[in-house]
Amino acid sequence: MQIHRDINNLPNFSNAVITIGTFDGVHLGHRQIINSLNEEAAKANGESVIITFHPHPRKVVSSVITGVRLINTLDERIELLEKTGIGHLVIVPFTEYFANQDAEAYICDFLVEKFKPHTIIIGYDHRFGKERSGNYKMMEDKAVIYNYQLKEIPEHVLNALKVSSTNIRNAILHSQIEEANNLLGYDFFFEGEVFHGDKIGRTIGFPTANLKSTDDEKIVLGDGIYAVYCVLANKTYKGMMSIGFRPTVNGRVRVTEVNIFDFNKEIYGETIRVIVKKYLRAEIKFNGLEALKAALHKDKEESLKYL
Repeated sequence: MQIHRDINNLPNFSNAVITIGTFDGVHLGHRQIINSLNEEAAKANGESVIITFHPHPRKVVSSVITGVRLINTLDERIELLEKTGIGHLVIVPFTEYFANQDAEAYICDFLVEKFKPHTIIIGYDHRFGKERSGNYKMMEDKAVIYNYQLKEIPEHVLNALKVSSTNIRNAILHSQIEEANNLLGYDFFFEGEVFHGDKIGRTIGFPTANLKSTDDEKIVLGDGIYAVYCVLANKTYKGMMSIGFRPTVNGRVRVTEVNIFDFNKEIYGETIRVIVKKYLRAEIKFNGLEALKAALHKDKEESLKYL
């Protein structure tokens, strides 16, 4: 897969078959569309091209000032899309200028001029251009003028995509990680940088790495204890993770910490990838550190049994 970030310096695509979207999650529903994209490109003896945007368009055009929480960071999306067999990924800088271009200019100056598409595959409800004035009908009318084929992603497929994405986000937020992983088609993961904590864990035999997310837009799991794999310096370790306020030690700040099994190196400042496999239990306030220690031994047993 070739990655292009400069839309003014794109290659001359050969019979480009393109689709457009954020593809957050790159989940099973998305992969059905990507499979169709690759099949159409093969039929046309051409190249499959996904056009995506960064930052997320909602950050630029939405009037609601709320944090955008995404299933994947941009780098994660790239990594996942690379496994789908597409030929090209074009990352378009989504700016106010881009959002406010005339709808006809979007077709003529952006899609046709930059990609010279053989086929465009888009949803029946695709909107584009200033004030989202462009629609599928306009793109259909221009197909004859600009000599491209237009294929519709039907309503029932798009509805299923929206439901899947919503269900995945809800499952992640509510600690239902196995349901989220089933819908994603892979195990949910995130990356965090290790920083200094209060080091209580090491006093009871369970040292933890406290993690700060490397991307503020990345969705965060609900509170609880999880069985996980930790990837550090290309090596994978078994472990368990706690997310929450640590009520047993009267914690006041929500923290994410992992206990990596059979590991005793200093890794402050390093980045860990956490692959989340199973929700074990809710966060509980125990009657002192000894009770917490006993529970952690059980959590470790459960994690090892599952992993």
